[in-house]
This record gives sequence, C-alpha cells and structure tokens, in this order.
Amino acid sequence: MTDSIKTPTPWDEQGELEVLTFDLAGETFALEAVLVQEIVDLLPETAVPGATPMVGSVVNFRGKIIPLADLRLAFGMPAAPKDREATVDSRIVVIELDLDGEALLVGLRTDRVHEVTTLCRRSSEEPPMLGMRWRRDFVRELVRREESVVLLPDLPAIFRSPDAPGRPSDPHLTLVP
Repeated sequence: MTDSIKTPTPWDEQGELEVLTFDLAGETFALEAVLVQEIVDLLPETAVPGATPMVGSVVNFRGKIIPLADLRLAFGMPAAPKDREATVDSRIVVIELDLDGEALLVGLRTDRVHEVTTLCRRSSEEPPMLGMRWRRDFVRELVRREESVVLLPDLPAIFRSPDAPGRPSDPHLTLVP
C-alpha cells in the first residue's frame, strides 16, 4: 500500500480530533471516538477455522456475531493473552468501520482503555520513513502528547491489506460481515 491511498485523518476545522485512547502491549493507540459503539468486558470467543490469526474468532455482541480483531498482530506484537490470562483492565472496543462502502461491526481487543480525549493536528506527524518498528502503511499519524506518542492506526488499510500478518489469500476469510 502506498501513502497516496492512506486513509486521511478527519481533523475538524480547528485541527482537532476526538479520540478514544487505549493500550496494546505498552503502546498507546487512538481511534476516532465516532467509530466507537461500545466498550465491553471480554466476551466468550468462538474460533473460526481457516480465519487469520489477526481476526481469528467471533463474539456474540448484543445478539450479533461480530469478528474480534487483535491489532497487536498487525503491528508485529505478540498476540493478546487468552481470556484466562487477560488482566482486569482488558476490554473489547466495538467499532463500526466503513470498509469499501459497507458498515461493519468489529471488536478490537485492548489491554486497557484510557479515555476519550482531543488530539491536535499541530502535534501530529506523518510516520517517519525509517526507524519505526511498525509498518508505515498501517499508521496514519503519530501525535505527541506530554511525555508520550499516540499512534493513529489506519484501520481500513490494516483490514484491506493482502499481506497483513496471517491473512489468507481468500479475502472473504478475513472478516465476517
């Protein structure tokens, strides 16, 4: 994927973006607050045979079967701990993602959800060409905050990528609509 088709960050007229921040393996990530449908405790998972490790199971969310994604794998981190090893802070963030014009509910495993906050465009930067441990095409922007950096992932790029970690050659096996 090239940077020219990177998903644009929807900064408002004041150059601000309301986000939900959360942790994955000690790193802070953020996604647009408008995507968030609900934050729930971990739910019982059902493995999907033949699915990718990144989206290898589904959960029952309010009577709907939705895919559960482990974004750690897209960023080269170890997989999330199994349910019995998860911490009391582990949560699922249920988002509604527009993927190729289709609204899709997806659960994202997190280690800890922090807060809804506002990020400023003037504190953001494109991911550097060198020196990042993450795939540049999976990162929309990096935002400086006090003593840390918040990563804004490019979720559509991650879920569309033909070479995402563990993605099968059949794109229909990646997400269950």
